[in-house]
Amino acid sequence: MDADYKQIVVAVDGSEASEKAFNKAVAIVKRNDARMVLAHVVDSKTFATAEAYDRTLAERSEEYAKDLVDGYAQTAKKAGLTDIERSIEFGSPKVKIAKDIAETFQADLIICGATGMGAVERFLIGSVSENITRYATCDVLVVR
Repeated sequence: MDADYKQIVVAVDGSEASEKAFNKAVAIVKRNDARMVLAHVVDSKTFATAEAYDRTLAERSEEYAKDLVDGYAQTAKKAGLTDIERSIEFGSPKVKIAKDIAETFQADLIICGATGMGAVERFLIGSVSENITRYATCDVLVVR
């Protein structure tokens, strides 16, 4: 029996994997007549060290995130979706998506792309999708 999803969070980061997840999400949102929440987390750890050399990095990261999410929102609208929310957060994508964003929007499904990390990287830091699956309190669809 199919679950009825009404609040669907789609984690996007501009990668090929998140593009596939987004495309799959459009179909699922349509089928369920649900709200799509486009979520992007600017990984603040990544630019914290680089910011010592380049003060505009945080600003540019935020600008990139906004453009990225707006682009996905436009594509979703063209596909016929009308109920679209945007969520841009700063912090750890692994935690923010599964805990904060999912909770804020009362998500009943999180859709994310499988990452292209190698076995060593996964062993050392764990993939974002793996962590979302671990911490989420709702269903998670990892798109390959």
